[in-house]
Amino acid sequence: MAVNSSFLYARSRYYGEVKPENLVFNANLQEFAQRVSIISCLTTGGKLSVEEAYTDIEKLWQQLESSKQQLGVGEHPFQIEE
Repeated sequence: MAVNSSFLYARSRYYGEVKPENLVFNANLQEFAQRVSIISCLTTGGKLSVEEAYTDIEKLWQQLESSKQQLGVGEHPFQIEE
C-alpha cells in the first residue's frame, strides 16, 4: 500500500508577503520543521541518541540560516517596493 506523500509531508499555506525569496524560505522553513519533528520522534522512541539528535538539528538550523542569508530574506523589512 502506497502512502500519500502529501499526508506525510504536508505543507501549510503561506500568508506572508508574496515574493519569490519569501516563498522559497517558507518551503525551507517547513521542511526544517518536518525534519526536526521526525528527529524528535526518533529520539523519543530510542532510535536516535540525544547527542545525534542535537547534532542533526544543529546542522539543519545552519542550513536554514544559510538559506535565509542567500535569499536575502528580511534584509529590508520596511522597504516598500513600487
